[in-house]
Amino acid sequence: MFKAIRFFWNSTRGHRLMPWRSEFLKWRIETFTGAKAEDLTAPDVISFFWAMRWEIFSYLAWAGDMQREVKRAAKRRS
Repeated sequence: MFKAIRFFWNSTRGHRLMPWRSEFLKWRIETFTGAKAEDLTAPDVISFFWAMRWEIFSYLAWAGDMQREVKRAAKRRS
């Protein structure tokens, strides 16, 4: 859960109180679904994240694992 919160905190910079206005999140939804980012509304963004919540959590867990592996490899090289 912390990974998800950290991701949303970082990806909504400048739009923390209204994350559906975040250009980054809209772009990510556009690349994933093909929907035009400029046409996305707040309900579209919220429903997307609700519908895809388990896939998003799975991706964030994978990304966290990869980040840990990179840090471990860097420590081994030092």
